[in-house]
Amino acid sequence: MKHRILWSSFIALILVGSCKNNTETPIQETTEEELGVISKKQATPVFSFSFVGCNRIDRHNQSSSNPSTANTYALERIYQDMDSLSLKPELFFFLGDLVLAESTLPNLDSQLKAWEKLYDANPISKSRIELVAVPGNHEMLTYTPNGEIPLKGSTDVWLKYMKKYMPTGRKTAPDTLGLDNRLTFAFTKHNVGFVVMNTDTYNPNGLEGQLPVSWVNNQVEAYKKDSAIDHIFVLGHRPYYVNGQPDTTHGGLPQGGQLWPTFEKNGVIAMLSAHQHNYERSQPINNALGGGTYQIVAGHGGSVNNRHVSHSPPFFGYSLITVMSDGSVELDTRGYCTGDTYLTPVSSNPMTSRDKTTLTWAKNPNTFTNPYTGCQ
Repeated sequence: MKHRILWSSFIALILVGSCKNNTETPIQETTEEELGVISKKQATPVFSFSFVGCNRIDRHNQSSSNPSTANTYALERIYQDMDSLSLKPELFFFLGDLVLAESTLPNLDSQLKAWEKLYDANPISKSRIELVAVPGNHEMLTYTPNGEIPLKGSTDVWLKYMKKYMPTGRKTAPDTLGLDNRLTFAFTKHNVGFVVMNTDTYNPNGLEGQLPVSWVNNQVEAYKKDSAIDHIFVLGHRPYYVNGQPDTTHGGLPQGGQLWPTFEKNGVIAMLSAHQHNYERSQPINNALGGGTYQIVAGHGGSVNNRHVSHSPPFFGYSLITVMSDGSVELDTRGYCTGDTYLTPVSSNPMTSRDKTTLTWAKNPNTFTNPYTGCQ
């Protein structure tokens, strides 16, 4: 009996102690900062897409052994790296100057035919990465002693080989003001709206750098109003900003000034382009705070540097954008150091990240620095 009383007392003490601890120990609440960290850790990719332009060789390097006029070594390095990623992009935008052309319809036809054959022979064509082909000035224009002018019939030749690399269900701009707008279109993927521009649209006025401005602006505004669209990207071969400044010459986009205010007003994340044979990231909004729509020039696909620079670009590669479940947008630009010439194979030079950041709408705290560090 005595043992039973002692045992009962012992149990009672434990229960009392337990209750006392429960009442005195404060409940640990998760702070907003901790919630932010947890949310960030749990963010997952919604999807990713890649982009690059300018892979064509220089006219002095043409040969019968390379009918595609592509820098085949750089192209294969890009394809191989892209296809090896653990998170492969769903879309790959090739932003123009796939081939040299810029001369006659027969040359454009034969080079695009050879380019298509080259692509079909590469393993990437059998991957789940969908190619979206976008024309550049070398596919759309012809060179004359007085400069570059639209090549009549080039749109038909492009569609002959590249129509299957244009997304199904796209909304195509109607022909207006004499412009043949069949290569300017818009489409959606997941929660992203894409507006793709032919920045050298054929027109009877003989002007380079033309596009359907009103249609592009209206489509951007429509995506902004669409509750299913969280992010908007505009893509085209020519950039409007070059080295951080508006460029309406041959090196840039003559009608860019009619587009950029709409991009800023409607929160376009970035305009993605090529044309300049280098890589550049900028946020060129003109106010004291900075921030706004990005201009990303991804012309580091394999073409020799611009005419006023004799040496090869320091690196070739491509850029990758990943849309995350928490609403953030991540940029990763990859590349490998080039060799003595832009056509030199350099298998010992690894493909690495050259510019990696979150594309914030506010002024990006990750200042763009020279991505060529480590390359000669």
